[in-house]
Amino acid sequence: MQRNEDFRFVLVMRKSRLQELIERFNTWSQAKFYLEHNNVEVKDYLNEHNLYQKQLTEAELILKSLGRFQLLERGLLPSYQFSPHDIVVVIGQDGLVANTLKYLNGQPIIAINPDPSRWDGKLLPFEIGQLKETVINTINKKMPFKTVTFAQATTNDGQSLLAVNDLFIGPKSHTSARYILQWSGAQEAQSSSGIIVSTGLGSTGWFQSILAGAMAITGGSSHPLLQGFSWSERKLQFSVREPFPSRTTGVALTFGTIEPDSPLQLESLMPENGVIFSDGIEDDYLQFNAGCIAHISIADIQGQLISQKGRQRI
Repeated sequence: MQRNEDFRFVLVMRKSRLQELIERFNTWSQAKFYLEHNNVEVKDYLNEHNLYQKQLTEAELILKSLGRFQLLERGLLPSYQFSPHDIVVVIGQDGLVANTLKYLNGQPIIAINPDPSRWDGKLLPFEIGQLKETVINTINKKMPFKTVTFAQATTNDGQSLLAVNDLFIGPKSHTSARYILQWSGAQEAQSSSGIIVSTGLGSTGWFQSILAGAMAITGGSSHPLLQGFSWSERKLQFSVREPFPSRTTGVALTFGTIEPDSPLQLESLMPENGVIFSDGIEDDYLQFNAGCIAHISIADIQGQLISQKGRQRI
C-alpha cells in the first residue's frame, strides 16, 4: 500500500459566472447593474458562487489534511505539468471534467458535483461529503473506475490534439470546408460544413444532434447509435455535416466508424481559415489549411474516471 506522501492532490476549479462577470465589468456593482438592467436574477448568481466557494474551501481542507496539495484554475490546464502520481479532483460541471481528462495521462479523476439541484452531472458521480473516503479508497486501489477512450488528430506538420468528447474539422467561420477524405480504402473530394468525430463519451452529446437531424429529414424513428456507445469502446464515429454534391465533390463517404485498423485521413484544400478543435473549445485549435494532412485515430492515452462503488467498470 502506497503512502499518502507518495501522491499529490490537484484540485481543478473554474471561475464562477459571478467572477467572470466581475472580470468583464471590473467591479461587482457594475456587474450587478448589468444583470438587473437585463432583468436577470442576481441572487441566483450569488447563491451559485457562494456554494461553489464553500465547497472549494472544504475540498482544500480535506486534501491538505491528506498530503501535498495544488489548486489549479481551468485556464492553466494546458501548461500544467501533472505528475504520474497525481490524484486529480475536479469540482464543477461535466465540461470541466472532460476538459481536464485530455491533459492527463491515466491519472485518476474524482469528479464532485457542487450543486446536484442545478447540474445533472453525468460525469460527476460524487458529492463533497464523499470526497475524503473516495480519495483514501482511490489511494488504496479500492475504487472502481470507468475507462474513457480519446480521439487524436495528428498532422503532417507536427501538430497534435486530443479530444475527450469530439473533434471538429472544418471552417473557422460559417463557410464551406473543402478537403479530400480517405477512409476504409476509399477516397472522395468533399465540400461540407465540416466533420464531427465523436468518442463514446461524446456519443450522447453533439453526435446525438446530428443523428436527430438526419432522422428527422429521412423520417426515421430509430438508429443503432441513438443511445450512444460505451465510453471505453475502442472506436470513434465520424459524420460529415451538410455534404454538398457537385460535379467535383461527392457525398458517398459521409458516416462511418474509425477503428484501430481504419483511421480517417483528411487533406485540406482550404487556403485559409481551416481548423481542428476539440470538445467545443474553439480558441484551442490546430491550423488545417492547404497542404495540411490530418490523421484522425484512436489515441493510445485513455482517461480514468473514478466511479461509485458497486458499478461495473465499462
